[in-house]
Order: sequence, then C-alpha cells, then structure tokens
Amino acid sequence: MTQSVDPGVAASDAVGAGEAAPAPTLRGLADGVAATLLQGSAIARAGTTLGAELTKIGLGRSEVAPARGDWRFKDPSWQDNPIYRRIAQAYLASCAAADTVLEEVDRTADSHRAARARFAVDIATSALAPTNFLLGNPGALKRTFETGGANLVRGLGNWASDVRHNGGMPSMTKEGVLKIGEDLALTPGAVVLKNEQSEVIQYAPTTELVYERPVLVVPPPIGRYYFLDLRPGRSFVEYAVSRGLQTFMISWRNPSANEADWDIDAYAERVAEAVAAVQEITGAPDVNVIGFCAGGIIQSMVLNKLAATGEEPIHSASFAVTLLDFGQSAPINAFSSAKLLDFARRRAGRAGVTSARAMGSAFTWMRPNDLVWNYWVNNYLMGEDPPVFDILAWNADGTNLPARLHQQFLDIFQTNPIPKAGAMESLGVPVDLASIKVPTFVVGAINDHLTPWKSTYRTTQLLSGDTTFVLSNAGHIASLVNPPGNPKASYYTGPHDRAEGPEEWLETATKQTGSWWEHWADWAIEHSGEEVPAPESLGSAEYPVLGEAPGTYVRQPN
Repeated sequence: MTQSVDPGVAASDAVGAGEAAPAPTLRGLADGVAATLLQGSAIARAGTTLGAELTKIGLGRSEVAPARGDWRFKDPSWQDNPIYRRIAQAYLASCAAADTVLEEVDRTADSHRAARARFAVDIATSALAPTNFLLGNPGALKRTFETGGANLVRGLGNWASDVRHNGGMPSMTKEGVLKIGEDLALTPGAVVLKNEQSEVIQYAPTTELVYERPVLVVPPPIGRYYFLDLRPGRSFVEYAVSRGLQTFMISWRNPSANEADWDIDAYAERVAEAVAAVQEITGAPDVNVIGFCAGGIIQSMVLNKLAATGEEPIHSASFAVTLLDFGQSAPINAFSSAKLLDFARRRAGRAGVTSARAMGSAFTWMRPNDLVWNYWVNNYLMGEDPPVFDILAWNADGTNLPARLHQQFLDIFQTNPIPKAGAMESLGVPVDLASIKVPTFVVGAINDHLTPWKSTYRTTQLLSGDTTFVLSNAGHIASLVNPPGNPKASYYTGPHDRAEGPEEWLETATKQTGSWWEHWADWAIEHSGEEVPAPESLGSAEYPVLGEAPGTYVRQPN
C-alpha cells in the first residue's frame, strides 16, 4: 500500500491534472467501502491468511517487512524493538490483506467503482498507520523525551495555524519564504504582450546564435507557470534558452468570479494570439509549441482549428503529460460518478471559480502516506516546521479555475469527446484530432498517477503527423522539473509505430540516462531551422517591452 517516493516531489504531483476532476465526497467514499465489503468470500480468504500471519508475528516467525524506502519505518526501533517490530508487521500484514480484497474488487466491479474502493481503503489504511500516533511512533517518542515535550507544544501551534490558514490540512511548505522574482522565476526576459487573460514573456537569449524558429510554451491554466522556471539549474526555460531556442512563455491570469465565463475557446484564442505575436517579434513564418498538462488540451484546440482552415503558423507541437483520451482506466476514475460530476458543476457555477485547494484536495488524498501523513508526523508529532522546497512553494501557490472552463473539463472527463471526431466543437469547428498533421513530440511519465503514461501514449495514435514518444521515469510534475545532471533521472525512447500499443512500444524501447529535456531540445532544434544572430533587444515596434519577467499576473494573490 506504500512505495518509496520523495514526499516533496510527490506533493508537486498533487495538482497538475486537477483541472479535469472534482474533489471526493463522503458518498463516493462510502460507495467504495460498500464495494469492498460486498466481497464476502474474498474477505473471508484474506481474513484466514491474515490470521495465520498474525500467529506467526506473535511467535516471532514472520518475515513481513516494510517496503524498501518506506519512510514510516526508518527508525531503527522498528527492527530492533520486538514490540515495535510486531506492531509494524501486524499493520503491514493487514494492509496486504486489504490489497487482496481490492484485487477481487478490481476483478468483479466496474472500473469506476473499483477505483473508488481502492481510494477509500487506501485512505483508511494510511490513516491507521502506527506512525501517525505518538505512542506508535518511536521517533516522535524519542523527540518528546529529548525536548521535554517542546516538540508537541510546537506541533500544537502548527496544527492551530493549519486549522486557521490551510483548511485543517498539514502544510507541505513554509509559506512566503521563497518569493517570485527573488528566489523563483528568475530567468531574464520581458513581457511583450498583455491582455485580460494572459501575459506573454520573451526570454533573453544567452547564446550568440539562436535558431530562427521560436518555441512558445503553453502551461496549464491552473497553477502558476513557474514550475517551468524554478531556480537556476532547475528551470526548463533556462535550459531551452541555453540550447539556443528562442523561448516564449504564456503566463495565465488568476481569474476571479468576474471571469466565470472564460471557457476553452477563450484560452485557445489567447494561444493563437500569442503565436501571432511570437511570429511578428521574431520574424519567423511559423513557430514550435509545447503544451504542458491541460495546456496541451488547449493547444490541441488551436491545432485543430488551424488544420480546418489550412493555416500553418505552427510548425510542430509537443505534449508533456497531457491526456487527450480520458477513456482508459486511471486512478482519477474514483471521482467519475455522474452525481459527483454534476455536484462539481453546480458548485463551480455558484462560486464562479473553483479554487486550487478544492481541486488539489482530491489528488492529495490519492497519495495520503506521502502527501498527508508525512507532513502530519513532521509538523505535529515531531514539531518541525514544514520544509522549504521550490516545487512545494509552487504547489502551494495555486490559482483559480473559471467556472465555465472547469465545467467543460468535467464534461471532457465524463464523456471523453476529444478523441471522437465531431463529438466536440471548439473555435467554431468540429474537433478531429486526426486532421492534425504537424510533427509531434509526446512525453509521458511512468509513475504518473494523474495522467497515466499509457493514456498519454494514446496521443501518438490520435494525431496524424510524425510522432516521437518519450517516457520519463518520474511522476506527473517531477517528470517535468527534470534538469540534466540528475544521476537518478532516466527516460525511454524507441521507434514509434501507430499500430502498436504502449506495452509493445516499451518492449522495444531503450532506457537512456539523463533528462528528457535533452532529447526534446535535440528534437526541437531539428524543427527550428537555421541558426541566426541572437536579437539584441526584446520585443518589437508592434509588441514593445511592457515590463520585466516574470511579469505581473504570476504575482497575483490567490
């Protein structure tokens, strides 16, 4: 029920794809529990196995052990102390029994109900971990004796602060320590276009020669763009510029209830406007685009419109952890019941916007050990401050989603119209992904629980142009914040045959050491034309510099 993962990195993956799903409800959790309890025979078998294992645990003969890297049981007492060792083994054996029942649910129930069952049981088993309680956590007990209880006093203060300011959830990061423009989003550049929905940032070149065809980055409309421009050395745009790519970034405005009617077309129109501005500023006849997460959905609407009209201002398109086909099984199916989606639509309509906290809560509870209880133990039992980490600072700096756009994402999530030719209309034309014939580069992430890689692979089969697929070794956002030089980073590449499924592709793929950024930059350079002298200034007469990067919209309060 647990896996080894950096909780800080895992937390960054709690938002990414949140545009398309609602938060869970008690009714949905109850339905998941009910689906589990209906497995009478499976429960009986699991109970018998568990009883036998508990007997072995009591006699000291059990070989049950925590998974390698499970942070909950890293204290030596879990191995050295016979009482704590038995407590851990009993807990882990119970989790294994629950997994056995869930496997039967997966086999007999529909995928949506099975996902809700797993979601509910994972929450329950993670909450019951002995490490979440003072007496069951030897590390916290030691800290209490060492500090004379001062850790618990500090923990109580942290808890009270979280109740007041964080909806009662343990904080993942210390707010306000890292500041935009001082610690984060530091790549030099300038705002060269601003409208009511977005700013466009042109980044200053750092090489004497640049490639003539520029790159426009389309981030998702939830969350600030600067997960692609964190600190120096951890910035996608900094790396792109260092490779001689003329790089532009869309920075979305944080909408209020007054902007409730902003929809997919409104965002797609801003992308098209940005493409035209980038063309004029650089003098290039066309541009390359790369869409991240839901930014790729918006990007695909623009590409579809251009295919319908025969215009060609976009030369190539990249899609990073983007789902265009929601029809395949995924953990987010736990939130896909019709009643839950209808409730989310009505709530968004009443409020005018859906907050990042409301959307992020669902995905936080999809990984409760790493995204909830890790911080519960750190903040409340150990009495430590939340960590200071750039990705976590970005994750806490969420933005709203306009009601209309959120409702459209929910419709896409429920009815899956994008891959069905003519089932959806955008920018005045029916959506037909097969009409998009530009070269494409598609990135999936092998540990992505929000946009599973086998679903992102589907994009290579839906579009008609020459396609390159790359599979990163990390999770949703961690795969994107993936600078070269990380010895743990790797990715898979291989020839793509549209008739092959994802498993077939992986069988023949080759594992590469390093970051997929490097592979993407090589690919992008191949589609970027000749080298030309770098521009001496930013902007143009038609699009003058309006201010320094990172601009004003990224600084708007939540």
